[in-house]
Amino acid sequence: MSSSTAASKPSAIAEASPLSLCTREPHVPADRLVAEMVPPPRFDSVRFSTYIPDPNQPSQTEAVGVLEDFAGGLGGAHASGAGKAKRGFLGFGRSKAPKTPAGPRGVYLDGGYGVGKTHLLASLWHATPAEPSLKAFGTFVELTNLVGALGFQQTVQTLSEHRLLCIDEFELDDPGDTVLVSTLLGKLVDAGVALAATSNTLPGKLGEGRFAAADFLREIQGLSAHFRALRIDGEDYRHRGLPEAPAPYSDEQVTKAAYATEGASLDDFPHLLEHLARVHPSRYGALTDGLRAVCLTDVQPIPDQSTALRLVVLADRLYDREVPVLASGLPFDQLFSEEMLKGGYRKKYFRAISRLTALARDAKGLVTA
Repeated sequence: MSSSTAASKPSAIAEASPLSLCTREPHVPADRLVAEMVPPPRFDSVRFSTYIPDPNQPSQTEAVGVLEDFAGGLGGAHASGAGKAKRGFLGFGRSKAPKTPAGPRGVYLDGGYGVGKTHLLASLWHATPAEPSLKAFGTFVELTNLVGALGFQQTVQTLSEHRLLCIDEFELDDPGDTVLVSTLLGKLVDAGVALAATSNTLPGKLGEGRFAAADFLREIQGLSAHFRALRIDGEDYRHRGLPEAPAPYSDEQVTKAAYATEGASLDDFPHLLEHLARVHPSRYGALTDGLRAVCLTDVQPIPDQSTALRLVVLADRLYDREVPVLASGLPFDQLFSEEMLKGGYRKKYFRAISRLTALARDAKGLVTA
C-alpha cells in the first residue's frame, strides 16, 4: 500500500483526523528554555533508591554511593537560597554567589549506552538539597541552544547562582561548541556552581578503552581538576531480557492506529524530515507538545548527515517525553548508513537507534489488528 493511500482516511475508523508534526511551527520564548531545564518527564520519579544496580557490575553500586555523598555535600545556605536576594529571570539584581571550597566540585559519569547514567544524573538533581529553581538539568545541545537564545553573558548570569548544573550527553564532536560550553562552565565554577555530566562509550571501542573520561577531561582542559570521573560498566538495560523491537507495520496499520489514538500525529517520514529543516532544534520539544503517539509512514534511510543530526534531536525529545513511535517502512536500525555509523557522530546515531527502538516497543499496543 503506498504512503499516499495510507495517508487518506480509512472508512472503518474514527472521524477525527490525527495531528501532524509538519503543520507545527512553534515559537519558544527564552524564559521557557530556562524553566524547562529540569529532568525530562521520563525521569520525574527516578531516585537513587529506584536505580537497580546490576549485581555483576560493582561499579554501578559504587557510583550510587558516590553520588549520594556528592548530593549531600551540596547543602547549606547557597543550596537553599537562604540569605540571598530574590531570584529574577535572568539573574539580575541578585547578590553574588559565595565561592565554593577548593577541590573537585563536579562528577563525570563515564559509561556505555543504557547503563543508567541519565537515571543517576536525574537522581542527583532530585537529591540535591536546593529549590528546583536553583538546579538546572539539560542535554549538551539544550545548553548550547540556551546560549544561542540568551547570549553568553545572560546565560552566565542566569545560571551563576544555581547550586547544580547537570549536563546529559556531553558532546565532543563539535570543537566550537566544546570551547563555548567549557568557557561557560569555567564561569559557573568561579561562581560556585557544582557540575555533573554524562557521555557515552563509543560502540566498537570496548577493546580500546573508555569513550572516555580522558577525552572529556582533555577537552575541558582547565576544568578537569573540578571533575571526579565515575566509571559505570554494564550492558544496555533497554535490551536486557527484552524482546527484539517489533518489525515495522504496514502503512494501513499505522494510519488506522493514528486515527484511532487520541492525540496521535500522522506524518509521511520524508516530509517530516523536510519540515525539521525549517524548525530550529531548540523548538523540537515544543513541536511534540501534547502528543500521545507519533505515527510515521514510509520510513526511509536518512539521506545526509545534517538531516540525521536533526532526527537525533527529535528522537531525544520524544524519548524524554515517553511518546511512543509507530512506523512503517524500514526498521529503525536501518535509518543510518554504514558510513554514518562509523563516522564522528556515530555515538549520536547509536543513541537514536536505541531510543527509537524503545519507543517502537512502547507503540506496539496501538495496533489492534
